[in-house]
Amino acid sequence: MTSSVQPTHQRPADRLAFAPAFDFNQRTRVIFGCGTFGQLGQFARELGGRRVLIVTDIGMRKAGYCDQAKTCLLAAGLEVAVYDQVQENPTTDDVDRCVAFAKSEAIGLIVGIGGGSSIDCAKGANFLLTNGGRMHDYKGAGKAQLAMLPMIAVPTTSGTGSEAQSFAVIADAETHMKMACGDPKAACRIAILDPELTVTMPPAVAAATGMDAMTHAIESYVTTKRNPISNMFARQAWELLSSAFPVVLREPENLDARGRMQLGAFLAGAAIENSMLGAAHAAANPLTAQYGTTHGVAVGLMLPHVIRWNADVAGDLYRDLVVAAKWDDAETNPESAPFQLADGFTEFLRLADLPVSVSQAIDAEADEAVLDRLAAEAAQQWTGAFNPRTTDVASFVELYRNAL
Repeated sequence: MTSSVQPTHQRPADRLAFAPAFDFNQRTRVIFGCGTFGQLGQFARELGGRRVLIVTDIGMRKAGYCDQAKTCLLAAGLEVAVYDQVQENPTTDDVDRCVAFAKSEAIGLIVGIGGGSSIDCAKGANFLLTNGGRMHDYKGAGKAQLAMLPMIAVPTTSGTGSEAQSFAVIADAETHMKMACGDPKAACRIAILDPELTVTMPPAVAAATGMDAMTHAIESYVTTKRNPISNMFARQAWELLSSAFPVVLREPENLDARGRMQLGAFLAGAAIENSMLGAAHAAANPLTAQYGTTHGVAVGLMLPHVIRWNADVAGDLYRDLVVAAKWDDAETNPESAPFQLADGFTEFLRLADLPVSVSQAIDAEADEAVLDRLAAEAAQQWTGAFNPRTTDVASFVELYRNAL
């Protein structure tokens, strides 16, 4: 008699109720600790390539980090070229200028130093230096055909987690809308996380980047693409970030808190790599594109409203995060947790003296025409597709209206 039972190894992935199928590959070596920046030359030499391109911004040069990096690399017997013209929220023009500079330099290795803007610009340049074309050709995932140069990321902020991701987020120079360009080959080989480098951040930058990192942790924990690996990273990131953020605001020189913020930002970035993001990022990008709102400010002010909007479909998950932040009490349950989490996050915004409404952020009254325009753009953002509650233009109109 022939059995009708399908062999276990042939069962489709959707039969696994506890988790979706996933493919996890941690591509980036992480070097964490105070003073690790001084080992840059050693790590670069291990990766090969005699001529190194440093991609950074004027602020990093003024802070002395660019010169320190160059000294380390030269001491390791490497040649160095420096591109220090990266702008905040890099556009396709920024990447093109970096590529034009680097083409004559015979580069074999890239080092990105600074915030997410420098690291993303460096990754974007890597696409074009090795695979040609323009950034628009790589919008989406997996479109690079040729091997890419090895890259080391040295983050000096605790925000984007770009050092943990294979995506470069680059804005179109004409529309200013962000494009996510990803490929496994673009992932950094090494990330050097030295908390001492983050102490020089201005308070406003520490606040905005911290908001960005915390939003990454919360959004990646509840997306439709989440899995046990991404949730492990996201929950640990949120636990580190939520405890350290108030301390960093109060005690900027506290290296323990700085270290928790930097490691938390990396882990949140690793969570994104495995689960993507949600509606808060989709709603934030038009605010940045249309009004120049700093990215961390934009996602921070939108997140509490997205949490409340997702309450009916993600209450259990939000309760996990309330517990991880040690905000839970006897009254916390899946029904109340989303509102407790949203309120607690809003308090972080107030503590950092950041806007808690769209009107504050754009310094103007947002009428229905403004909301409609923002919502139409938000609905086109790729991150909204992974939100636990389905989003469309009407959804974003409601979210923006709630955030007024």
